[in-house]
Amino acid sequence: MSGRRHSLPPPPGTALDRRALLAAAAAGALATACGTASGQPPGKVAVLGDNAAWAKPMAAAGAAMDVVAGVRLVPEVNPSLESFEQVVKSSLRTSKTPDMLKYWSGYRLKDLARTGGVVDLTRQWENAAGKGWVDASLRDAFTYRGRVYGLPMNLAYWVFFHNTEVFDEHRIEAPRTWDDFLAVCARLKKSGITPLHGSAADRWPAFIWFQEILSRQDPQFYEDLLNGRERYTDPRAERALRTLESFFDKDWFTPMDMSHADAAAELVHGKVGMVPCGTWLGSTLAGAGAKPGKNLGAFVLPMADPRARPCVVFESSALVCTVKGPDRTEAVKAADNWLRPPIMEAFSHSLQDGCPNPATMPPNPMIAGLARKVRGDKLRLLNRFWEQGPPELVEATVDDLAGFLLDPSSSREVLRTMQERADEAWRVWREAEKT
Repeated sequence: MSGRRHSLPPPPGTALDRRALLAAAAAGALATACGTASGQPPGKVAVLGDNAAWAKPMAAAGAAMDVVAGVRLVPEVNPSLESFEQVVKSSLRTSKTPDMLKYWSGYRLKDLARTGGVVDLTRQWENAAGKGWVDASLRDAFTYRGRVYGLPMNLAYWVFFHNTEVFDEHRIEAPRTWDDFLAVCARLKKSGITPLHGSAADRWPAFIWFQEILSRQDPQFYEDLLNGRERYTDPRAERALRTLESFFDKDWFTPMDMSHADAAAELVHGKVGMVPCGTWLGSTLAGAGAKPGKNLGAFVLPMADPRARPCVVFESSALVCTVKGPDRTEAVKAADNWLRPPIMEAFSHSLQDGCPNPATMPPNPMIAGLARKVRGDKLRLLNRFWEQGPPELVEATVDDLAGFLLDPSSSREVLRTMQERADEAWRVWREAEKT
């Protein structure tokens, strides 16, 4: 096996350990956030998020919304993912919470809805759905106990980016079957190109390969496992890790400390063959010199089980209104209008990513092609690993998967550990559901 797997130190401790270490920092960040959440001038509403790259798209959407509805969105950013979550949950108990949030879908949104601090947006969803302004299949990802608590902001598909010029040079076509995919990896390796980007850098990417392989081998098991209906010790979960171990055996992966930014540059320069990520990585690739539809392409990973319904993993952030926000009336007005086509077009074109409103023109040819495939082939949409399951469990499992990436021979031990964590996390979650 390749020595590349040992290029990182051991993964960090449990999510609980990290939160304890972050407590003091989060308290300071809360003070800062509350200072900016004291209310905007009339006609403006603040949106707090965790990603500075979204500030410009939010401002573009805000300008379009000002024209349509007389409300301008003002982006605010807390760039630390973990302190952002701490700030949000702490501030919901106060009268100085941000007006609106860029949050996650799935269980992280459910966890937020449980606090009672965010607004029920079911009416806004149903109004948009009735006008064809939102993909109705996304609703479950924004729902808690039958009510909608967030509106989709983007619609990123998880795909495999590749340099089309490199593929053409080596007479490689985007794979249509699982066997094609394996053959492409072998061909790239033979040509002196590292076939695949794999990474535990920045911690969260450790889930990517487990997500991609498991969802293609058995999408229903993926869905059931991440929702607590199946077990990590099941042979199907072990098969996914064994498949990844075989990729390590063939030396198909980059070093596990290579970031997505570095992988984007390596792909553009023809040194890495394929990079799995959400379509939001397109802006990073463009910054490295890639041009969607010219030298940059993307494909949905084919199914390993041809009998299963074809699927694609999606990622969609949630626009959330807070109950105690100082400008709640204008925040709800912004939610009323968020999914309108002119606002969605301004946002998605600035973000250069997919859009949850099917009526919106895609921002570039690559996104347009992916949207046609997903909707035309009626691919099953599976929510991303990060949004599936109780947040504490997801974060601990990400660390376990990082451990596997550093030592692929540890698959059975890692799976046992993940199941032990899952048993406890689901017990706690289901007990809370009863209240």
